[in-house]
Amino acid sequence: MKVHDSADGVQDVAKDHATSAGEARHDAAEARWLAAFLRGPIRTRWSRLPPQVGDRAPGVELPDATGRVRRLDEWSSVGPVHLMFLRHFGCSCLSERWDRLRDELEGIDAAGATTIAVSQAEPQRTAEVAARRGYPFPILCDPERVTYEAFGLVEGTPAQVLHDFPWRPNDRATADKLIGSRAGTESAVVDDPWQLPGEFVIAKGGQIALALRYQYCEDFPPQTVLLGAIAAAKVGVGASQD
Repeated sequence: MKVHDSADGVQDVAKDHATSAGEARHDAAEARWLAAFLRGPIRTRWSRLPPQVGDRAPGVELPDATGRVRRLDEWSSVGPVHLMFLRHFGCSCLSERWDRLRDELEGIDAAGATTIAVSQAEPQRTAEVAARRGYPFPILCDPERVTYEAFGLVEGTPAQVLHDFPWRPNDRATADKLIGSRAGTESAVVDDPWQLPGEFVIAKGGQIALALRYQYCEDFPPQTVLLGAIAAAKVGVGASQD
């Protein structure tokens, strides 16, 4: 009995530690969201011409949700890749995109492409969210958003992200209201609220066959656009002539 009680106690301590660590990760992500929301978007313009169709895709080397470092060419050396850069995990637009993508993945896979996503979260938080939501594709983790920038994905203006919501810089009352109203839900605010998403099709060998940089949060590509780009990637249409 004592041994059983001791084992239960160890399990309880481990569970409490995991809960505490998870809460600390969320709190840090929420703090990043708050700082960015109050200051507003900064990187809304390209500092250089972004990668275009026919260019070789920037190198991607990031940890996945298990912490294992992965490279994009692990997949693009085999066949076309549908590469998605996600909004923050609390964004309703990401939820809407997943609602559509869930029904589209089978067709994308049948066309011969592998879907890979990049998130703003660290591996532990990415793994937790992916498990809860049932994301079936590998997710690479880029909290510093280095690859977002490398692929030419900028931060959106308030109109692009919030539409007609009356945002003002340093509006702490509104920020606190948003945090409180969404706390403990799948819409809890985290990471950078301004980062725009994007979707790319990378051909076998690494050339970009489609570069779709969202102009606003809900700028989802029709599945037909993705399937057309995958088909083109397989026959070399759009490859650089250099």
